[in-house]
Amino acid sequence: MSGTTTSDAERPADAPSGYDASVEDALAVLGMVAYLELAAFTRLAADAGLAPTLAQRLELSDLAGQSLDHLGRVRDRIGELGFELEQVMAPHAGLLVDFDTRTIPSTWWERLLKAYVGYAVADDFCRALARPLDDGTRAVVEDVLEGEAHTALVLGSLARAVESDPTLASRLALWGRRLVGEALNAVSAVLEGQPRFRPLLEAAMADERGADAQQRLFALLTAEHSRRMGRLGLAA
Repeated sequence: MSGTTTSDAERPADAPSGYDASVEDALAVLGMVAYLELAAFTRLAADAGLAPTLAQRLELSDLAGQSLDHLGRVRDRIGELGFELEQVMAPHAGLLVDFDTRTIPSTWWERLLKAYVGYAVADDFCRALARPLDDGTRAVVEDVLEGEAHTALVLGSLARAVESDPTLASRLALWGRRLVGEALNAVSAVLEGQPRFRPLLEAAMADERGADAQQRLFALLTAEHSRRMGRLGLAA
């Protein structure tokens, strides 16, 4: 299928004029999303074992199961495009290793915040790259990365803790700034290591203001990070 492009019927109405997203573009994004969902399953299962309450353990276990369901949806879309999940995921192996090595949480609250704002940067990156893709692929990416259930758990737990402990709020604000910095470094590493994403990024960021596509992307990712921190009452 090398060089195959989306048909006019499949191309999103808001895709940049003159840009034909290829099947390989779709597979590159789907492979990254699949790897992120597999990593999320592993992480959420570990979080369930560390959670301080039974209710949180049960909820995190359910969320881990949802990540596997999401992975299955991505697998189905990859199959519709004529490929196998493992071969499409393989180029993204180890995607989060450096980020995780640099951002080891020291408390349960830091772990929750990392789940909410740290990994969310990767999700936002994938959603941005999916903008020029065919409608079917873009819909799968957006639906799989929607993540409201996890957001509700983190917001409920962290917001209560932060409200009752100003010292914790200050520490988490600093932790949040470290997380977003390392997450943006990880995005830069992906763009450097995956040249295919460059033209896709140019197309995805065509309507955003900024000097170049990566700066426009980073402005978008930073704004989303600030919005999430604001929902917790934390300074970004």
